[in-house]
Amino acid sequence: MRFSTWLEIDLDALSHNISEARARAGEGCQVLLVVKADAYGHGAVEVSRVAVREGIDVLGVATLHEGIELRQAGIAAPILILSPPMEEETEGVVDYELSCTVPSLGIARALSRAAVSREKQCVVHVEVDTGMGRSGIGLADAAPFISAVANLPNLVLEGVFTHFPSSDDDPEYTRSQLDRFLGLLSRLEGKGVAIPLRHAANSGGVLGVPDSREAPLNLVRPGIMIYGLRPAAGVAPDADLRPVMSFKSRIAQIRELPAGHPVSYGRTYVTERPTRVGVIPVGYGHGYSLHLSNCGEVLVRGVKAPVIGRVTMDVTMVSLENVGNAAVGDEVVLFGRQGDAEISVDEVAGLSGTINYDVICGIGKRVARTYIESGETIGVRTLIERRSVGRQPGIIR
Repeated sequence: MRFSTWLEIDLDALSHNISEARARAGEGCQVLLVVKADAYGHGAVEVSRVAVREGIDVLGVATLHEGIELRQAGIAAPILILSPPMEEETEGVVDYELSCTVPSLGIARALSRAAVSREKQCVVHVEVDTGMGRSGIGLADAAPFISAVANLPNLVLEGVFTHFPSSDDDPEYTRSQLDRFLGLLSRLEGKGVAIPLRHAANSGGVLGVPDSREAPLNLVRPGIMIYGLRPAAGVAPDADLRPVMSFKSRIAQIRELPAGHPVSYGRTYVTERPTRVGVIPVGYGHGYSLHLSNCGEVLVRGVKAPVIGRVTMDVTMVSLENVGNAAVGDEVVLFGRQGDAEISVDEVAGLSGTINYDVICGIGKRVARTYIESGETIGVRTLIERRSVGRQPGIIR
């Protein structure tokens, strides 16, 4: 089946980037792959299956339901909920055998009660705020808090971690966080509190802060780099990262508009001469930003075609004046490669006034996902189905 608008997810690139992260983490360091937000728009179930096949140690999600989705898909690997849960979610954490970040003694006790009542163990981690200023336990309170959590019945204190706000652009600040975190770990060790997993490095840390993936730290949490993107321009230019996602559509209609004709809502573009216009069935309802109105570009037949007029919810218009012989049905690349030409996610983010994370996470579920391996489509996910194609039923089913 051909789609009017779709994503191509390159699973070979995904596997390659996992290998790159493993190599940078080094021997003896586990890897937690962040698959929250539907694996940054790539498809959490499909990405997680590839990750498990490639030997990823832990999967990271942000919410209870993201964890349940993976469990219901048959994924048995360890799954850590990285964001603080609500008390009413604690029973679900235990029921689905998920690991959980503990933000308070109230939540820790609720997890303990749920685990005791079910005669189960609940694995927990504690986030320590060393300078992020988001969630977590303040550094001054961390040691007694962690000791208290470790003593609750049926809770298994598996990990303690911190998070970097500036690992991609301020190594000095990041190293000061590391110093504070390592000092805490030393104090805990002195009190006899054993912490099996100690982690700090996000993608910026894995790529650019070697200290954040060295002993006594023994786990890293790459996210954006696994999807082939850098957390900021210029980070680790030596890293061989391969973009996993391409965003594509087709020309649905071609209009021949006369000079002086307005294009789209608000009439923000008026043709200066007779203009051949391609109508593309993609808009901000799909995740193609409104901010690309009158400034974005797409690829048609390997040539850049400018977006003209306002991007609408379902349709975007482009000028085909520089594209010879464009026809209805032609592939349109919103980001990705077409022949020797490329539009990167970072280019789209720059024109949209945002970051690459926002671009890929913002692509909606109405956009079909097609999964490519060894040059073949092996799976498809749409609003109405998830199915395997061809030879790899183990990845998409």
